[in-house]
Amino acid sequence: MNNIVITYRFRLADDTLESFHIELDALNLQMIGNVPETMPEWINLEFHKCPNCPLKSDVHPYCPLALNLVNIVKRFDRVISYDDIYMDVITKQRHISQKTTAQHGLSSLLGLVIATSGCPHTVFFKPMARFHLSLSNREETAYRVTSMYLLAQYFMKKEGKQADFSLQGLKQIYENVQQVNRAIVERLRAASEADSILNAIVILDTYAQTIPCMIEDSLDSIRYLFSPYLTDNDSSAGNP
Repeated sequence: MNNIVITYRFRLADDTLESFHIELDALNLQMIGNVPETMPEWINLEFHKCPNCPLKSDVHPYCPLALNLVNIVKRFDRVISYDDIYMDVITKQRHISQKTTAQHGLSSLLGLVIATSGCPHTVFFKPMARFHLSLSNREETAYRVTSMYLLAQYFMKKEGKQADFSLQGLKQIYENVQQVNRAIVERLRAASEADSILNAIVILDTYAQTIPCMIEDSLDSIRYLFSPYLTDNDSSAGNP
């Protein structure tokens, strides 16, 4: 099975081009080939370590998420959040192009990197990384993440495990991710003088804060989309 490659290509305000080829192992969806040549101090596991991190520094000397951010931070250190950029996202299936700001383009890239970095709290988003959708808005993200979580419950139930259809577990995942985001921001303050990377994380953290609220309060707003499933129809296929 071939590895999955997703290319992010940014044309910056000064007309320079920055490309990132994110390669994922086809079986475990772990990002590969992204280890930096030098290891800065801010990627050490104990440097602003997440309060909920289960890793031990004698086994994992580096934060896996920070480790996979180094190459991106280096190349965007001069870029300001609101700089206009032109972004291309290329996969085997499609090519998406859009003019946006540096912080929004980076937040899309970082969402992919964070999910596949090996952080124990973000591994749950690997299915979304496999079917990556760049620059998705909050409504699209809420739909995709709840669909992903409920499909996970289907597989859990098939294996005889207790399924969670109340989505409480998804809210807990997002609570853990919020702690990760806060700690990563502190690391990045030590790593970069520009604000584009920091604000990209802030955008992702805004999603992490608001999507659980959307799940609780707003999913009913799209209930009408599922009316064919909710309406009794004696003439539907398969009925006598």
